[in-house]
Amino acid sequence: MENTREKNCILQKKQEKLCCGFVVVVVGSCFHCTTVDCQARVKSPSPSRQSEFKIGIRRIILSVVLGVLTGLVSAILVACLIRFFVGYMNKTPILKGPVTFSPKIDPKTLQLALANENQLLGSSPDGKYYRTVLDNGLTIAVRRLEPFVSSGSPESHNNNKSKSVKRKIQHELEVLAGLRHRNLMSLRAYVRESNRFYLVYDYVQTGSLEDSMKRVRENQLQLSWEVRLRIAVGVIKGLQYLHFNCNPQILHCNLKLSNVMLDGEFEPRLSDCGLAKLMPNSIRAATSPYTAPECFQNHSYTDRSDVFSFGMILAVLLTGRDPTDPFFGEAANGGSLGRWLRHLQQAGEAREGLDKSILGEEVEEDEMLMAVRIAVVCLSDLPADRPSCDELVPMLTQLHSF
Repeated sequence: MENTREKNCILQKKQEKLCCGFVVVVVGSCFHCTTVDCQARVKSPSPSRQSEFKIGIRRIILSVVLGVLTGLVSAILVACLIRFFVGYMNKTPILKGPVTFSPKIDPKTLQLALANENQLLGSSPDGKYYRTVLDNGLTIAVRRLEPFVSSGSPESHNNNKSKSVKRKIQHELEVLAGLRHRNLMSLRAYVRESNRFYLVYDYVQTGSLEDSMKRVRENQLQLSWEVRLRIAVGVIKGLQYLHFNCNPQILHCNLKLSNVMLDGEFEPRLSDCGLAKLMPNSIRAATSPYTAPECFQNHSYTDRSDVFSFGMILAVLLTGRDPTDPFFGEAANGGSLGRWLRHLQQAGEAREGLDKSILGEEVEEDEMLMAVRIAVVCLSDLPADRPSCDELVPMLTQLHSF
């Protein structure tokens, strides 16, 4: 009996173990199936979720791009508005009425003086010269300029352009008013009225170098070599100031005897400095023996072009002759005062070209012959062959002690 019970117990335990193993296998299989199914679901998302994910990414990228573009456009617009505002605030207003740079000139007094009849001193294609006296007794020289209106075009059709030109001229005149040199005519005031400018300078009673040389030729005035050399030195020092002391550089562009004024002691003062920049068409188009060859050939103008004009002034001071004399137009005489003087200098006959009224002492003649060589090199056809003002000042001052 006991053996039978033990066998039944052993058999029962085996069956329990077998059942437990089966349960484990079944549970394990279920777990495995569940795990595999979950992995399959993760690795293989549905097509609808995939599409939504891609659309989301695209929206994010598009939003970023649009944000960047919007910010960039906004920044550009703001920068343009700021620039426009600053430019508008800094825009030079067009001034009306008298603008004075000297305490001796009262704006109202000047306005009244210009309205009266004034003594006409001369005229040129770009304006006229007047002499007038203010209420305080000050005598002034006035130049009237009319550089704005183009022929055949009413100003109303070019209103913006006209304002731009007036503003530019006003700025240039303010620059010219700041020039300070003993050999320059200082701008004392200017007045803008409608389509013209009035420029006010000190009145020089002696007149221009052209007037003085004309009187010399008519034996009404005697100018010694010392005085003539002093005039030449003053002219070149005035040019040196314009070329090397002004920033930006100022070119005269219209240097000639009529634009060299002489005070009571025959000290020269250059007038019309820088005005050619305001009226390039009227001044540069005019043919003149004082104008350098390159200005006619390729319409270029440099500081060496001013040196050519100075060379012609020096040649007039040395010879006493008028450069517009028909004598120099003849082919046998070179066609110009400069070429005639160069021919004499190269032939060793420079003394024959000197003004007989200043010939005398041997030392002065040597100085004049050296000055002829300087004038000839200044009148070279090529700009590169001409010296600069910085080189000319010591050349001339060493001829005589000033």
